[in-house]
Amino acid sequence: MSITNATNFRKHLFDYLDAAALRDETVLVTTKNGTAAVVSEEYLRSLEETCFLYGIPGMRESIDQGLATPVSECVRLNWKEDLR
Repeated sequence: MSITNATNFRKHLFDYLDAAALRDETVLVTTKNGTAAVVSEEYLRSLEETCFLYGIPGMRESIDQGLATPVSECVRLNWKEDLR
């Protein structure tokens, strides 16, 4: 994670954007009115998807249960056949 002020961010704009986009680095930009964050599109989309899924009643518990299930107890699905 990088922290910089707005003046320095402007001077090195493309370097900071590349850091976020290519190296998935979060850049915090401080201003006199607060702090903004620059993140990669991939990170933002992932965060939005997580928030969406956790907003579905019971989904968080289902995910937690799935994470706690040993692989040996999992069943391999044939997606083409099983979803018909």
